[in-house]
Amino acid sequence: MENEEAVNQPVVESREMAANPAYTESNYNFKTELGKAVKSGEIKDIDEILEKHLKILEPQIVDFLIPNLQVDFLYVGQSKGKLGGGKRRIIRNTQKVTAKAKRQHFSAMAIVGDGNGHIGIGKGRGLESVIAKEKALKSAKLNIISILRGCGSWECACHGGHSIPFKVSGKCGSVIVTLLPAPKGISFCVMDDIKTIMKLAGIKDVWSKVNGQTNTRINIGYATFEALKSLNYYRFFNKEKENLGIKG
Repeated sequence: MENEEAVNQPVVESREMAANPAYTESNYNFKTELGKAVKSGEIKDIDEILEKHLKILEPQIVDFLIPNLQVDFLYVGQSKGKLGGGKRRIIRNTQKVTAKAKRQHFSAMAIVGDGNGHIGIGKGRGLESVIAKEKALKSAKLNIISILRGCGSWECACHGGHSIPFKVSGKCGSVIVTLLPAPKGISFCVMDDIKTIMKLAGIKDVWSKVNGQTNTRINIGYATFEALKSLNYYRFFNKEKENLGIKG
C-alpha cells in the first residue's frame, strides 16, 4: 500500500500545478535569450517585446511580465444529454473508431488577458482533458498580442478607451465576426463566447455581428481574435488619435 501511494503522489502534484497557472517564476531557469533578458531586468514590459515583434517561445515570460494575467476557457464542447441535448462544457470530446478500439481525444480553447489591452487565444488537443487544457493555456500565452482601444462611436465621442476605435472584422472558416464601436453604457451586445474575450481584452462596450456556422465555437473564438488583431494594421495621425481616443 505504501508503494502504491508513493507512485500515485507525483501524478496528483503535477495535475495541481497544471490547474494553477500562477506559480513562482523565480525558480524557473529561462533557456532563450529573450527569457534571460526578462529575468535580468533588461526587459520590464510586455509591450517592449510586442513592439519589436519578437517571438515568445516560453510561456513563463508572459507570467513574469504580467503577474495579474487572467485565464478563462470557451465552451467548445457539449456533454451527453437526453434526446441529443446536453450542457455546454469547456472540453470537446471526439472519438475515432478503429479495428482495435475507440480512441478518444479531448480539445480545449483557452483565453488569457490582463483586462488592459492584452489578449491571447490558443487551442490544445490531447488524450486527456488535463493535457488538452495545459496545451491550450500554453498556446494562448505564446499568442498574446496588444490591441488598440478607443471610442469610435458617433453617439458617444467621449475620447475614452472603453470600446474600439473603428469597425473591424475577422474570418475563420465560414464564420465572420464583425465588431463595431458602441457608446458608453451599452455593455456587450455580443455572444457569450465573444463577451469572454472582450472582458479579458479590457473592452467594455461593443456591438457585434456574426455570419456563418455559429455552432462552431472554435471558429468564433479565432475569428474574434483576428478581428481584434486587425486593429493594429492601421496607422493614424495625432489628430485622429485624439478624436478616437486611441489607447494601446
